[in-house]
Amino acid sequence: MTVFPLRFRSSPSGDLLFADEAGSYFKSDHDFLNRYVLDRMTDRDQNYLLRNGHAFEEIGDLAFAGFEHRFASRLYSPGELDYVILVPTLRCNLACGYCQVSRVNENTPGFDWDASTLDAVLGFLDGLTTRKIKIEFQGGEPSLRLDVLAKVREFCLTKFESCEFVVCTNLQEIPEEAWRFFQLPDVGVSTSLDGDVLTHERQRTLSGRKTQAFLSNLNRALDRLGPDKVSALPTINPHRPPVARSVIETYASLGMQSIYLRPINFQGFARKKYDAAASAATWNAYHSDFIDDLVEYNWTADYAVEEYYFVHCLRRVLRSGHNGHVDLRNPNIVGYGYVVIDYDGKLYPTDEARMVTRLGQFDLSMGNVFDGIDRSTIDTLNSEALNNYHPDCVHCPYQAFCGVDLVDDLSRYGRIDMPKHLTDFCKRHTYIFDKIFSMIYSDDPKVRKSMAIWAGVPQFDLALARWHR
Repeated sequence: MTVFPLRFRSSPSGDLLFADEAGSYFKSDHDFLNRYVLDRMTDRDQNYLLRNGHAFEEIGDLAFAGFEHRFASRLYSPGELDYVILVPTLRCNLACGYCQVSRVNENTPGFDWDASTLDAVLGFLDGLTTRKIKIEFQGGEPSLRLDVLAKVREFCLTKFESCEFVVCTNLQEIPEEAWRFFQLPDVGVSTSLDGDVLTHERQRTLSGRKTQAFLSNLNRALDRLGPDKVSALPTINPHRPPVARSVIETYASLGMQSIYLRPINFQGFARKKYDAAASAATWNAYHSDFIDDLVEYNWTADYAVEEYYFVHCLRRVLRSGHNGHVDLRNPNIVGYGYVVIDYDGKLYPTDEARMVTRLGQFDLSMGNVFDGIDRSTIDTLNSEALNNYHPDCVHCPYQAFCGVDLVDDLSRYGRIDMPKHLTDFCKRHTYIFDKIFSMIYSDDPKVRKSMAIWAGVPQFDLALARWHR
């Protein structure tokens, strides 16, 4: 019998979590670790490993084939390009201190698509082979260019069989024409609500009048469009965060059951004003308390609330195929499944790559809509976008659930070969998976209720807390 390599990590309770390269896991003790390392496993050890897919008798047998399938299903393979982020303007009617891409004032000329850029964008879309398309309009404030949004939508409806549009708007000053656009059946709205009302005013609107205008528009959007067509994301300053319970209650009061907590992004211009470079420990502590508060809230709430990214990571642990989040994939191949088209027609593999380029750190652009795609730089980056063979990751039991974010590494450290355990990405995700496994193995009924809801099952199966004793 041959055992697939096992990685292990100590837990606060003193036992050890073991996991293989395909993401199968169990807990055991130091005695088993010694037997495994010294090749002195008992018959009971070997039977457990073979029965649970951690070992095989010979290459090609059912256990070997099953492991191959589980290993392959954990890997991300980009499909055809069917998701495009469009930035028709950098102009904005707010001046948020943590703006990622250095917006410009509403009346500043020279930061919008002109007619030739719009034509080139439509030509780019016309060259796509996909039958379905998702278009996300970003800014600036994209509602300042409703004419462009309408023309893009009109073109897409004639080109693609299935279309989805999302307008990322601050919902600050919305004319009736914009409301009519938002109410179209294939259009959704994404906005920002920075935790609670007081934090939102401090970070974004800066005045009571503007705050009330935003809240009025947010409630109007929820009433007219429905909660299924409106999403709101909070941006959190880890060093001055809102009280977790107030964030949960604010979102729940609006009928929003999913909260995607995001720390201020170091990759953009916010680094000039906020200490976002070395805040992993502070952020992790806040996030952990937030999850605990969600568990308490969900125990008695009529409608449970989730933290989107935590739940996404939980589902990556429990099953393969959860590659919908572009920042957590392995391999994290960029520039193929989706692209960003900036206000000047330049193409980028991700929004974060656009930020890094705008800061002048590295040029991560990949051509433009006039001359076409040039992936030479991005393909060099993609050749390293894999965690399976990284000298730090190969020893980590969370490797199969995790990913890589080389753009973040470039932004923070100016290099992609930092020891992974020293990177912000690794520190944050090590904490998240530690938290997830502590909850998987918890016997607290409050924890198990939330875990069942977040996993999408009637009750959280005790069999998921696997042990070999």
